[in-house]
Amino acid sequence: MKKILIPIDFSDHSEYALEVAATLAKKNNASLVVLHMMGLSEAILTKDESREMLEAIYYMKLAEKRFSDFLDKDYLKGITVETTVQNYKEFHEINTVANDFKADLIVMGSHGASGLKEVFVGSNTEKVVRTSEIPVLVVKNRNKDFKMDKVVFACDFNIDFAAAFKKAWDFFESIGAEFQVVFINTPEKFLSNQEMQERAFKFMLHSGVENTDVYDNTAYYCDYRLEHGIYSFSDEVDADMVVIPTHGRRGLAHFFSENIGEAIVNHSDLPIMTFKV
Repeated sequence: MKKILIPIDFSDHSEYALEVAATLAKKNNASLVVLHMMGLSEAILTKDESREMLEAIYYMKLAEKRFSDFLDKDYLKGITVETTVQNYKEFHEINTVANDFKADLIVMGSHGASGLKEVFVGSNTEKVVRTSEIPVLVVKNRNKDFKMDKVVFACDFNIDFAAAFKKAWDFFESIGAEFQVVFINTPEKFLSNQEMQERAFKFMLHSGVENTDVYDNTAYYCDYRLEHGIYSFSDEVDADMVVIPTHGRRGLAHFFSENIGEAIVNHSDLPIMTFKV
């Protein structure tokens, strides 16, 4: 992990993401790229009339000033920080910036979302997750003692997600994190112990992860609802983060059913990281 991209809108949630990114940068000797998306209209940027040009210049100067104020933080001292202002209006274009700067990770704040479904389905975060070729870390609240010592990878062992699993395994192995895998067994899609173990075995073989510790660190957890099970298990093992695979075409909508219900508010501050197939 050498370079971390943080999209910001100068909100409190942006700063939560920036704080987490700074912590990761210090631990991994990485640099930061802070992105602000202007979203100026094409009319402002293409017309030569003095009024439109002056308006564009004004917005750019304002963004630069806000950047200067926003990044004036003690916790950024000693970290290399690059800034970029882009005229992007679509959140999926963040992936273009990540490629241009050769970023290894995107860290984003999520506004007011309490559960997995609220964070991802139909949100701006989902648009980034769906297109990003690199991991996306979603921060929902301030994490003053942020760490990634123990993570829970939640998966149904669908072979489609084997590549994402391998990416996640390699990522967390490189930083020395404890990697716990969990399958949530629900009444809706109930499997016997043997069926779960057979599915997990085939999945691990297909993923190419050769470390046999992965089998010892795989758990099968029963719950009535998927999200409740993920949070309950993560709480029981005292995890620092939930990790979820995602599909580029469908994002995370497939991961949730309409009857999941409300999120567990007490666990809403648990960060979430996604890895795309």
